[in-house]
Amino acid sequence: MSTKIEHNEAVKRIAPIHTLTQEQQALVTQILYFCEQSASTAEKRIFIIEGNAGTGKSLVMSSLFTQIQERAKHLQDSQLFGTENYLLVNHPEMLKLYKNMAANTAVLLQKNFTRPTTFINQMRKKEHLADITLVDEAHLLLTKKDRYNHFEQDNQLEEIIKASRIVILVFDPKQVLKGKSYWTPEKLAQLTGQATVKTFKLTTQFRVQAAADVQGWLAAFVQRRIMVMPHKQRFDFRIMDDARKMYQLIQKHERTEGLSRLLATYDYPYRLDGKDYFITAGNLKIRWDRSKPNTKLPWAERRETLAEVGSVYTIQGFDLNYAGIILGPSVRYNQSKDCIALDPARYEDQAAFNGLKQLAASSEQLRQLKEQLMLNALNVLLTRARKGLYLFAADEKLRARLLELSHA
Repeated sequence: MSTKIEHNEAVKRIAPIHTLTQEQQALVTQILYFCEQSASTAEKRIFIIEGNAGTGKSLVMSSLFTQIQERAKHLQDSQLFGTENYLLVNHPEMLKLYKNMAANTAVLLQKNFTRPTTFINQMRKKEHLADITLVDEAHLLLTKKDRYNHFEQDNQLEEIIKASRIVILVFDPKQVLKGKSYWTPEKLAQLTGQATVKTFKLTTQFRVQAAADVQGWLAAFVQRRIMVMPHKQRFDFRIMDDARKMYQLIQKHERTEGLSRLLATYDYPYRLDGKDYFITAGNLKIRWDRSKPNTKLPWAERRETLAEVGSVYTIQGFDLNYAGIILGPSVRYNQSKDCIALDPARYEDQAAFNGLKQLAASSEQLRQLKEQLMLNALNVLLTRARKGLYLFAADEKLRARLLELSHA
């Protein structure tokens, strides 16, 4: 399959030409009315879009931003005509996808899509506010100073609100992955409490095209519970006892349908030093994804990444058709409780835990916070696939128990 076909398939899932559901269209209409009504007031206005992974939040944001820009540029009788608007996302791979979409949509400009820190620093130099700022994946915004990412203030959302008249943001606490961006609904409410706030929750799952029993199994798993495997259905859901065979399935689906990749929990060494790092899971040895921030296409769309394993940071926000997931050594089996157990000491992404000590009143609470981030990462991985999902557990006891339940 060519890169061009892959690219078109990935972009069209958030492209504004995509048909919205009745729920999504109602949300876009409501937010447009909210923006029109807010345009003439000096009061800060915030609209929060909630929803689990796969409920179409990014599609709503792209469709909404396109319609806002249409009114800003062409509809002179609109309150939004002449407004200065931006869409921000703190995920470099998602930003590539938005910029590629903008290149194919006449009313959009790539310069209006940027990272939060870039936006904050640009707006601090201006003498006026942005009119409407959309923030996708707002749960990735920094909640503390981060000099490595050139952010010198205390909270990115706070700075975005200061720099904008209206803020529209997507928020899912189950996708918080790092201590330096540790968000809770309570923290969000505290920060937005001085503004007029409206909230809408998307509920319909579109990505994982599976019956309720599969979705229920996945939801239980990220709460540590292990259930009997659902019956066979259109969604191809399997527990694998052979990692190489799982990879061969992914390769087969890539040839026939595209957007099929291997993913893994962050349980294997990896450094951003330009070297290659490899994962060994059972009888499979394969390279971690190579960091290529300057490539135009996101990781999931590049043909050569079929020979790689993606992490939660690589794939967050993206759809795949088929995903093969390696559950690494930090995801284990608790035989006495018949559930999964997490071992933060085996989690290679120890940097994700930076900042959690300041939030914990005890060592036990610190462990709980670490485990919650690990569960959130697992939730992101398990909710990428539209048509099929394969799981291979590195922990032999967990793999044996999952295989036992798959045959029950």
